[in-house]
Amino acid sequence: MTKAQFHRISKVLADPTRYQILSRIAGQQELACSDLRCKLTITPATLSHHIKELSSAGLIETRKTSKFIHMRLRKAIWKDYLSTLAKL
Repeated sequence: MTKAQFHRISKVLADPTRYQILSRIAGQQELACSDLRCKLTITPATLSHHIKELSSAGLIETRKTSKFIHMRLRKAIWKDYLSTLAKL
């Protein structure tokens, strides 16, 4: 993992809401955005913004089916991040 990738992921995870979203996604094989929205007290636009940030950092991948978005943790990226963090 490059320093730039590490810093990007760290910055994204510094937001408590994004960390909570990532935790919920990581707890499932795949999670629909609509299921996640029901469990959070944020607007759909805010959720969309957080999902885009997590995706652009490489932490999640999204799959669109019709009007539904499904998310999944990119485990290899997460493991690389944790490994880099452990070396500090």
